[in-house]
Amino acid sequence: MSRIGKLPIQIPNGVQVSVSDKNVVTIKGPKGELTRSVDPSITVKVNGNEIVLERHTEQKIHKAKHGLYRSLLSNNIKGVSEGYKIQQELVGVGYRANANGQMLELTLGFSHNLVFELPKEIKLSTAQEKGKNPTIVLESNDKELIGMVAAKIRSFRKPEPYKGKGIRFAGENIRRKAGKSASKK
Repeated sequence: MSRIGKLPIQIPNGVQVSVSDKNVVTIKGPKGELTRSVDPSITVKVNGNEIVLERHTEQKIHKAKHGLYRSLLSNNIKGVSEGYKIQQELVGVGYRANANGQMLELTLGFSHNLVFELPKEIKLSTAQEKGKNPTIVLESNDKELIGMVAAKIRSFRKPEPYKGKGIRFAGENIRRKAGKSASKK
């Protein structure tokens, strides 16, 4: 039984939802427009200011899709009304980030700089304050896309466990290991 799928999704003010006959849900809001294609085994209905999803059978795969599509549509509604924001920190001596439009230039201790082009749906900004680590700020209305881009940026230099150098999400805890000298006693 999908408990998440049974919950109705509240539609906030300023957000419009329409469902086409081919189970394509279009959501428009102040932060943009998103479309989501829903599996034919799930029915999407708009009742006043809430969305209700129903499944046709009690098969395990349909129960799983019921909860999945409810969560995806809920994320889309939050995205077009509030938006999503991810902050990343660059920890390491000489690590820098520069934003030039949709191009992110990273200096991460390699022999060359890395240049990464972001999709046009993502707004990019960087900050460098004295005494603090450089930060990268990503903003978008699409949670899937912003998560994939943030993971790709992090993959350029993952935080290592000995010194903690690398790209990490703001507030992320890195498990630290003791070095060789700590084990000799």
